[in-house]
Amino acid sequence: MDYIHSNLKHLRKTKEWTQEDFAEKLKIKRSLLGAYEEGRAKPNYDVVVTIAKIFGVTMEQLITKNLEKYKEPTKPASNMKVLSITVDKEGNENIELVPAKAAAGYLNGYADPEYLQELKRFSLPFLSKSTYRAFEIKGDSMAPVPSGSIVVGEYVEHATAIKDGQTYVIVSKSEGIVFKRVFNKIEENETLVLRSDNLSYEPYTIKAEEVLEVWRAVLQISYANKGSESSFQNIVSLMQDMKEEIETLKNTVK
Repeated sequence: MDYIHSNLKHLRKTKEWTQEDFAEKLKIKRSLLGAYEEGRAKPNYDVVVTIAKIFGVTMEQLITKNLEKYKEPTKPASNMKVLSITVDKEGNENIELVPAKAAAGYLNGYADPEYLQELKRFSLPFLSKSTYRAFEIKGDSMAPVPSGSIVVGEYVEHATAIKDGQTYVIVSKSEGIVFKRVFNKIEENETLVLRSDNLSYEPYTIKAEEVLEVWRAVLQISYANKGSESSFQNIVSLMQDMKEEIETLKNTVK
């Protein structure tokens, strides 16, 4: 059974939002939201994705569960949840860039829209539509990935999506921001095992309740032939040039 119509009204009321408030957050007309809630129209995929992110539920739960009565099975606590993003002038999500020197500040500001606005932002149109963030990686624990590289990660909404043996950027209260290969999903034993590709580093575990965000590595950006001397500012400049070239191409097409 499709519960999305009743769920929209229920979730909106849990926030004490008017239809006007909610429609503004979704960037749609109030009348269209009313049609969604009354079952006279169905929201498209992009709107469903946005709603799921706002309320921290899965798309499946939003569509197939009566959220007014539904309670998730008890599972280990995890704080994984993107609370804020930034968008460009066309409403597309940016990729925010977190330099190594901003790692400590990110732990406090990752959910603060004003903090994210202070970070450099760019876009990569060849990536599939999703939520991404970029992190500067320091050290040799994930060699051959050179220190100073930028790792672009796709947001992992739920622990069940973490796959053993893949690389992730883990943001946690205890370890800060780390780039590691991950084993043992959170829901299995309340911990993750984090391993370095450089075998001189010992693996270690992290508790589920310490995890703030998880980003699946999808892209590595670094300068060739510069080894550990890769310049973060040079990479930032490269990304900015890419963004300007993309904007120029868009304007030319228009």
